[in-house]
Amino acid sequence: MIYLLAAGLCVSVILIIGSHYGFRLITQMKHQSSEGIFDYLEHCGVYSREKFKRLEKKEVQTTSVDGLKLGGYLVEPYQKGKRWVILVHGYTVSLYVSTQYIELFQREGFNLLLIDQRRHGKSEGKYTTYGYMEKHDIAAWVAWIVDHYGEDCSIGLHGQSLGGGTVLEYLAMADHHVKFAVADCPYSDLTKLLRHQMSVLNKLPAFPLLGLINRRMHRSAGFRMEQVSPLKAVQNSSLPVLFIHGTEDNYVPTYMSEELYEAKPEPRSLLLVKGAVHGNAYAVDPVRYTKEVRQLIQLALEPEAEDSPELSGISVSNQLSALPSG
Repeated sequence: MIYLLAAGLCVSVILIIGSHYGFRLITQMKHQSSEGIFDYLEHCGVYSREKFKRLEKKEVQTTSVDGLKLGGYLVEPYQKGKRWVILVHGYTVSLYVSTQYIELFQREGFNLLLIDQRRHGKSEGKYTTYGYMEKHDIAAWVAWIVDHYGEDCSIGLHGQSLGGGTVLEYLAMADHHVKFAVADCPYSDLTKLLRHQMSVLNKLPAFPLLGLINRRMHRSAGFRMEQVSPLKAVQNSSLPVLFIHGTEDNYVPTYMSEELYEAKPEPRSLLLVKGAVHGNAYAVDPVRYTKEVRQLIQLALEPEAEDSPELSGISVSNQLSALPSG
């Protein structure tokens, strides 16, 4: 009897410690340094710290609905331009990882706002909530652009990984100034994502750990896993969306973008980049990536053009790469 009680106590302690560790890993994981991010970008050949140092930019700030200071960089190559794109990064990185997309959108005539998501970079915040609160941060930045640059602005969104999930969550409440979204390696549902990462990547039992983590998440961070589902958010969206995913992504499985593509009403498109892992689709095939983004922009902002391409279908890039995950 004593042995059974002792064993039960040990299991309880292990579960408590495991749920605490899992909660911290999911919502408060250590950030990557700016030097490490630029090392990765330079290794991939998509951007460099020297380019960023020379870039004309200015720091900007807004306030979230719950009172956090949110930071970003404004890049304005077109002083009178009305095309804007907001670049949204992934988990544990910062706006520096979004610099790889600057030239892509500049060539399409866009001014850019690179933002630090809450709890990342120069933005305040204690927890990452995977779009539950971050979608309201996107709303704050959209309002900031309109307030500063006028009601005639057209705004696009580009999000990678966590940023992709955030952007898609925002679509359920999108402002009319927002005209399109690019979701690069997004998750379709937070519960499914965490179950995959726990059981497949970390070889841990999803039951009962996931339930314990969920309760701790609700108690400490104010949200539950089931409250984050980009899949549900896109089901009634009429905005043009381009989903992008690497075929070798095991961190956020490729099938999640395929699910999102199937759930999203037209107009929508899906680009699968063969050989790409998590977050490096642009590095693997920048030509195809750029082409698909350009088609999305033309559909969203130039529908009257006779040669505007239709955005409805699946594209699969054939270029392979052994570049590491970002």
